[in-house]
Amino acid sequence: MKKSKVESSDSEYYSDDNSDAELQEAFARGDLKPGLNIEFNQTTGKVNDIPKILAKVDEIKLDLPWIERLDMTNDLAPLAPELVIQMEKHEQKRANMFKGNLKIPYVQPEEDPVINDFKREMLFHRQAQSAVIEGIKKLHALNIKTRRPDDYFAEMAKTDEHMQKVRSNLMAKQEGQAKSERIRQIREQRKMGKLLAKQTKVQREMEKKEMLDKLKKFRKGKLKNLDFLEDAKALESKKKKSAENRKQRNKKFGFGGKKKGLKRNTKASAAGLEKVKGARKGGKGGVGNKRLGKSRRLKAKSKK
Repeated sequence: MKKSKVESSDSEYYSDDNSDAELQEAFARGDLKPGLNIEFNQTTGKVNDIPKILAKVDEIKLDLPWIERLDMTNDLAPLAPELVIQMEKHEQKRANMFKGNLKIPYVQPEEDPVINDFKREMLFHRQAQSAVIEGIKKLHALNIKTRRPDDYFAEMAKTDEHMQKVRSNLMAKQEGQAKSERIRQIREQRKMGKLLAKQTKVQREMEKKEMLDKLKKFRKGKLKNLDFLEDAKALESKKKKSAENRKQRNKKFGFGGKKKGLKRNTKASAAGLEKVKGARKGGKGGVGNKRLGKSRRLKAKSKK
């Protein structure tokens, strides 16, 4: 069965790849079906007839008291001092972010509420704050209480399961932030340790170089005595004493780490297959000396 000329032309003009010019030509020829396009005639009247719209609004509007409507039109509330500081920090942060970026030019704060989420949310906050202040005054003028009694009980709109999910998400977020902070502190400590080790190495090299220079001067006769060697010996003995003290403290207190459960027996140690992890010698995991019996300790004590 052959398609009619009109049907073939309709399918041709209804295809997705038709241009505006082809559609206009088809409309002029009368090939398009009626009802799909409406020709606008300026003599018939305006589409956005504001007086008629306002008249219709007044017609359907109910003349109710304010307590039934609770509509308000108010200005923004003044900024609190802490919000002013927060706004300044945010504006400086955005200025630093857009500094040197040629693709996204920086927009002044007063012209930035559309693309600035923080600025827009702050405007909402100030608008709501002003509405609350003015609304409470109107409610008090109408002798309406705005504070709930202490024994007021209101059922929550959300279920306990939903609030538990919110609480678990908040706890997970806090734990993640605390973990990130600990990692940051550990990194800072490592950087500081490396910096101190580098400074110590540089200082020792400078001291060594200074002593060698003095020795050269003594050989050339520019110095009459070797007192600087005594100072170097005193400094060296001080360093050795400090290192020895460090060793003694390590031997006494160990090197940190987990202490709980070190003396606990395992299945193998209880069966005598391995040695019990007792007191560590020097804190490095070695087994300490076996303790003498009571009679031998008393005997050794009486000899002293």
